[in-house]
Amino acid sequence: TITQQLRPYHVIIFGASGFTGQFVVEEVARTSAEGPKGTLKWAVAGRSRQKLEKVLEQAAETLSKPELKSEVDIIVADVGEPDSLAAMCKQGVIVLNCVGPYRFYGENVVKACVENGAHYIDICGEPQFLEGMQLNYHSQAAEKGVYVVGSCGFDSIPADMGVLYSRDQFKGTLTAIESFLTVSSGSEGSCIHDGTWQSAIYGFADSEKLRSLRKKLGYAPLPVVGSKIKKRGTLFYSREMDQYAAPFMGADPSVVKRTQRYLYEERKDSPVQYGAYAGIGGMTSVIKLLFGAMLFWLMVNFSFGRSLLIKFPEFFSFGWFSKAGPTRKQMAESSFCLTFFGEGYTGDQDPAQGKPNAKIRTQVKGPEAGYVATPIAMVQAAFTILHEPKSLPKTGGVYTPGAAFAKTTLIDRLNKHGIQFSVLSGPEA
Repeated sequence: TITQQLRPYHVIIFGASGFTGQFVVEEVARTSAEGPKGTLKWAVAGRSRQKLEKVLEQAAETLSKPELKSEVDIIVADVGEPDSLAAMCKQGVIVLNCVGPYRFYGENVVKACVENGAHYIDICGEPQFLEGMQLNYHSQAAEKGVYVVGSCGFDSIPADMGVLYSRDQFKGTLTAIESFLTVSSGSEGSCIHDGTWQSAIYGFADSEKLRSLRKKLGYAPLPVVGSKIKKRGTLFYSREMDQYAAPFMGADPSVVKRTQRYLYEERKDSPVQYGAYAGIGGMTSVIKLLFGAMLFWLMVNFSFGRSLLIKFPEFFSFGWFSKAGPTRKQMAESSFCLTFFGEGYTGDQDPAQGKPNAKIRTQVKGPEAGYVATPIAMVQAAFTILHEPKSLPKTGGVYTPGAAFAKTTLIDRLNKHGIQFSVLSGPEA
């Protein structure tokens, strides 16, 4: 493993002055006492020294920690200048990459980390990027002993670790699970910063490329244990959640499937089938969503339409996305809840015989998803790599959170920081 003694920093936050980066800075500052031997040595990195100084000043003020301004070092590094990235990566044990959309800016950072021996964590929700990195860098990362773990934010730690938690709490063999996401906000509503909106636009426009990438990865289909999971419609009334629901459009299904594949191929674990959905609410929300989706779909396929979508995020997303991002008050009043409904076979029942005979219901709850839960998940993933190297997969490589952290205490760490995993009902182990 990478020797922590020889590098000046345990953690470098790259893109620290970006919208999400500033909240990652605050989370690292808040939890730095959890670092090795009670102190975390960390630095911020990005293109503009001035902006990085400003972010440290703001964090110092928000957290009443004036020492941040003098104690945290600044590294100037630019995605477009490979030498500056290499110099940055040589100085850190782990790089937390907050610079998106990753399809445009991510690969150079992964490459620099792998070549210069720094572990890499990002908060990407773009399957094409995540799977592309696995295809292109897994063997090189394995040789170098570098762990590259993508999607360590709200995409997709709650879902990926939630499936593993449900499986571990289930008495017997869990064979299929569905998750339903609901998000609640306070009096001022909530919104998402437009960086995520841009990632979605490019993701939809490029869906062909993802299909051809998966052909190159040459996945053999995973064996189906138990009853085959039913694909639900594009829009349906969910009796479980007592509201309308639709398939969840994020990275969760892609990430969970890659984890299940890894655990099946490497550890001979029984694979769990997975479906991801999001609650929409009542009829008015449904009509709004359908109208918005149709408009989005019509425009995203043409470059002119895409440039309009990018220019006016608030208008085309009915205020869901904005260039300014949410206010701190909106963030403080928002939360997410991911409810899992699983089925499988009790220990005395053979999964090859008959229908599943047991159910489990679990939940992962947390604060606002994008800018409170995401930094918590990302930073706890970093602490897990720092403190528990022996519990990670035997060799380095490009991993999902579930593959990297299945044998660690990441879930306990998240529980202590307000992302809570619990069993609601069913055969607990």
